[in-house]
Amino acid sequence: MDSNFEKCTNLIAAAKNIVVLTGAGISTESGIKDFRSKTGVYHLAPEYILSLDYFFQHPKEFYQFAIENLYHPDAIPNSGHEILTRWEEAGKVKHIITQNIDGLHQKAGSKNVIEFHGTMKTATCLNCGKIYLTEEMVYRMQTMENFYTCSHCNTKREKEQYIKPDVVLFGDAGEWFSVEGFNRILHHIEKADCLLVLGTSLKVTPFSTFPQYRGRGVPIIIINKGDTPYDHQEGTYVIQDSIGKTLLEMDK
Repeated sequence: MDSNFEKCTNLIAAAKNIVVLTGAGISTESGIKDFRSKTGVYHLAPEYILSLDYFFQHPKEFYQFAIENLYHPDAIPNSGHEILTRWEEAGKVKHIITQNIDGLHQKAGSKNVIEFHGTMKTATCLNCGKIYLTEEMVYRMQTMENFYTCSHCNTKREKEQYIKPDVVLFGDAGEWFSVEGFNRILHHIEKADCLLVLGTSLKVTPFSTFPQYRGRGVPIIIINKGDTPYDHQEGTYVIQDSIGKTLLEMDK
């Protein structure tokens, strides 16, 4: 057995408070596109299409792109998601903090999940706060002209009653971007005895800063097919391989 892999397996076996950071790389193994690779979402369109400005200026086009590329109701959790659920049930994994908006961690049965960039499961009226399921938004798209305008409230300015998907767009701020939300995440990370990073390049701020807040001497295990800024730091163990396959081998 590879000594690096063996060390990682032993660290996870000994850990009692693992905090997991996940990105698109764990979901690609369920057939969902990532964002920045050659076949990713941003290869199809510029990042600007997922900005708050674009949403307000072109709501129909925004929704069409988002439903086609970000909404995956039929995606199924893979072995990576399932093992994290098992480790959570065993009391080993305490929190999963994810950049993903696909809900696959919850589909797999994980309970303590922080969706840092929001979710594609719902959308909310910016005026009255009515929540719409995304299935309902798809139906509205097929049957209504101004489907993106709330049917339950009225304001003088139509844009104030737009129904926005509950994802964090560029120029946007989600519930975890508040001081209180950020501090709750840092509290979890500070208490961790092992940080497990899965399928993220840790290059998008502020998510990329989270490992900096771990306790002194706390190891980071990174399973990701690309490089990250943390790869060569002391106490960091890197495995550039499939997440599902690697976690399955560690779970034996």
